[in-house]
Amino acid sequence: MPRSARRAQLQAVALDVFVEQGYHAASMDEIADRAGVSKPVLYQHFPGKLELYTALISTAVDSVIDGVREALASTQDNAERVQATMQLWYDSVADQEKAFRLVFESDLTSDSAVRELVDRVTSESSAAIADVIVADAGLSQGAARLLAAGLVGMGHVGARAWLSGESDLTREQAIELASNLAWRGIGGFPQTQDRRS
Repeated sequence: MPRSARRAQLQAVALDVFVEQGYHAASMDEIADRAGVSKPVLYQHFPGKLELYTALISTAVDSVIDGVREALASTQDNAERVQATMQLWYDSVADQEKAFRLVFESDLTSDSAVRELVDRVTSESSAAIADVIVADAGLSQGAARLLAAGLVGMGHVGARAWLSGESDLTREQAIELASNLAWRGIGGFPQTQDRRS
C-alpha cells in the first residue's frame, strides 16, 4: 500500500479508537491491531500516540476552517452566506461526526498543543466571519469579532445539540431554523455599500 494510503488508513482506524475510548484509554497496540499492521509500521507514520492524536485533530480543524472560508466565499449575498456557514456546521457534525467529536469533545484539552488546535476552530472561523462583517457593516474589528464568535458558537453548539438526538428536526429543518435565527440578528447591521438589512 502506498505510504499516503497507509497513513490515511491508520488515521481512519485511530479516529474510531479515540472516539470510542478517549485518548487515555486508547492504545497504539489496539490501533495497530485494528489496522492489521505491526506496531513498527504504525510508528513509522506516527512517532507516538500524542502525535497521532494531534494529527487527527489538526486535519479535522483544518477541514472545518476551510469549510467556513469556502461558505463565506460562495456568494456575495450575506443571507446566503449565513445559510452556507450554518450548513457547514451541521454537515460537519452529521457527515464527519467522529472527527467533529474528536475536536469538540476531546479528553486531552489539558495538553497545550491539543488546546491550541481546538481553539483554532473558533478563533480562525471567527476571524474569517469578522472580516466579512467589518467589510459589509463597517463595524470595528472588536465588535465584529464578538458577533462572529457568537455566530460560530451558535453554529457548532446548535449542530451538536441537534446531533445528540434531542431534536426531531431533519438536518435541513435545523439548518433553516439556525440560519433564520442568525440572519435575524446579524442582518440588522446594514451593509456599507447599499445599506440593505
